[in-house]
Amino acid sequence: MASAKGAALAPPCWDDATLSRAQLIERVWSEGGARYRDLPWRNIDDPYAVLVSEVMLQQTQVARVERYWTRFLGRFPTADALASASASDVLEMWQGLGYNRRALALKRAADACAAHHGGTLPRDLDQLLALPGVGPATAAGVRAFAFQLPGVYIETNVRTVFLHELFPQHQKVADRTLEPFVRDTCPLGRAVGGEGAASPDVRDDPRAWYYALLDYGAYLKSQVQNPSRRSAHYARQSSFEGSHRQKRSFALRLVLDAPEGLSVAEVAMALDAFEQQQGRPAPGLDVASKLVDQLAGEGFFLVDDGLVRPA
Repeated sequence: MASAKGAALAPPCWDDATLSRAQLIERVWSEGGARYRDLPWRNIDDPYAVLVSEVMLQQTQVARVERYWTRFLGRFPTADALASASASDVLEMWQGLGYNRRALALKRAADACAAHHGGTLPRDLDQLLALPGVGPATAAGVRAFAFQLPGVYIETNVRTVFLHELFPQHQKVADRTLEPFVRDTCPLGRAVGGEGAASPDVRDDPRAWYYALLDYGAYLKSQVQNPSRRSAHYARQSSFEGSHRQKRSFALRLVLDAPEGLSVAEVAMALDAFEQQQGRPAPGLDVASKLVDQLAGEGFFLVDDGLVRPA
């Protein structure tokens, strides 16, 4: 999405698209503006709060994030507060959102902000990308939504709009194909003439532009077969029930509820009982041991003197 400094940027070939640049821009402002969602993390200038929302929204529906975002910020209102918290406290607040690696990545990003940026999030793209767990989309989102700076922000709803409007007959469309179009349509906003005041015209605002894209994309998903399925990056999410993810989640919840520690054998017995209650065979000690090793290696658990404890 974002190129290295000094690298040549490929221009979009609008002749390959079904709409002109002007037509697409007008449609997004019209359709997205008519479907604006007044979400709690919008139109705020707190980069940390924006980062929390961007991480939570990865692979999680908006309605679910709305319930967690305010509560999480009430417990960890600043990057410094999150950096000062234990991993187990952060994971406890994250329970129910799923994909718990995101919680640890967010804490590590806060640790880096506290250590190297005075407890604030940098606006520089390279510095954002250097934070643990922050990729190009998250960095572009923070820059657009917190600092109103332009960039190439591609997530599922944005991807949906560009696929639906510009490449309706194409399959396996890679993000690198969409990137020039996303870059070319993003308003320059504050980047015009440096870091000066924002233009009074909302159509010069990268933040408002991406809100319109997100809301139009969300609407399209409710009306047509998900255009994102035609992305080269689309992957159908596997069922949680009975999955390895569910076993990980069970083990994590079990250990978080036992700060005094559990033996691997106790983890195995509890996991066996849970699986059998669901009508599935008991995984056994070997599976539980591998789960514990995996979660410990990722920073979720501490294993000491034969006991498994929250990190």
